Amino acid sequence: MIGRLRGTLLEKQPPWLVLDVGGVGYELEASMNTLLALPAAGEQAQLFTHLIIREDAHLLFGFVREQERALFRALIKVNGVGPKLALAILSGMEEAQFMRCVMDDDAKALTRLPGVGKKTAERLIIEMRDRFPHWQQGGAGLDDLAQAAGPTASSSDPLLDAEAALVTLGYKPTEASKMLSGLDKGLSTEALIKAALSRKLAG
Repeated sequence: MIGRLRGTLLEKQPPWLVLDVGGVGYELEASMNTLLALPAAGEQAQLFTHLIIREDAHLLFGFVREQERALFRALIKVNGVGPKLALAILSGMEEAQFMRCVMDDDAKALTRLPGVGKKTAERLIIEMRDRFPHWQQGGAGLDDLAQAAGPTASSSDPLLDAEAALVTLGYKPTEASKMLSGLDKGLSTEALIKAALSRKLAG
């Protein structure tokens, strides 16, 4: 099992990134919160990782915080929640926000996330409430959840890249376009995605 990687960040193309570790380029999938917290391409970065082995692929996921990885691992144990949906949840809200939704029985807020319908939201609330003590153990406390969004790699068309990333997360193309409409086109791809997700969550 690959538990952690440290190396040079070669590329960020949401929701993917490439990390060079000793001359080997590891391709990882990450949440938007992790991508925003990473430095610019060419800088050193460290990621906690989770490897999923399937017959047709080895999937590697990266997280800037150990607590985010712990929550990811707890989410994929919920019936009906796979890695793609877990990443979409982690992209749409931080760990503390997700905890508040669960503890407050706020299914409505959870249904604003792509792929989360009413039944899935209710299942998340029921199953995750008992798992909070476990995934909180390994990471930082709620007071340590603040993130610093560093500079990001330049893109030829951040708006199109942001729309493509939102579609990858599970939003329909028309919905992704609507989420991005009116946002500052001068923002980076990651910043556009984060703003669009925040707008969607605010409903």
